[in-house]
Amino acid sequence: MAVLAPFLVLFVFILGIHKVEPTQDTLDSLDASFCHGGLEVNYPELDIDKCLIIPKDLKLREKISTVWEAPQVYFSGAQKEKMYVLVMVDPDAPSRIKQTSAYWRHWLVVNIKGNALKKGKLQGTALTEYHPPTPPQKTGFHRYQFILFEQPPHTPVSLADQERSSRGKWDFQAFITKFGLGEPVASLQFLTQNFKD
Repeated sequence: MAVLAPFLVLFVFILGIHKVEPTQDTLDSLDASFCHGGLEVNYPELDIDKCLIIPKDLKLREKISTVWEAPQVYFSGAQKEKMYVLVMVDPDAPSRIKQTSAYWRHWLVVNIKGNALKKGKLQGTALTEYHPPTPPQKTGFHRYQFILFEQPPHTPVSLADQERSSRGKWDFQAFITKFGLGEPVASLQFLTQNFKD
């Protein structure tokens, strides 16, 4: 047994320094660290509660782009008496290498009641109706980010005429600053690419 000990130590050492290279099914550390706060997004056959890449099997990429409507959104940390703002954006429009149309606004709901959000119901006002993830062909993976903010009391949140006229090239940071939204209370993202790629 004493003879095996050095080999076991060497084996553990080799395993410890072995680094898993990202594959199409593995998030890099920056993408994995985006998710925090306990936000959950549930589609009919896909529950998302952590950062992930949508798998190609079971036609999930196709369903999320062409079949499923807006997901249910849960936030167990919602405070009943507070209001929230939910934003869904694609910061990789038209591609992660060329983000000239970022942020693409897929969904924007304001005045969300905290007590409903705890139950997975978005009782609020949609300023931008839900549009499913539809990354163009041959543009690689896109990040689809769900970001939840606490809405300051007595603060009406709206979009300017110019913002309403186009979903692309949205100045997301200016929107956050304008309405004093501060840091998100929770965020979640998934990566997917065109289902034909």
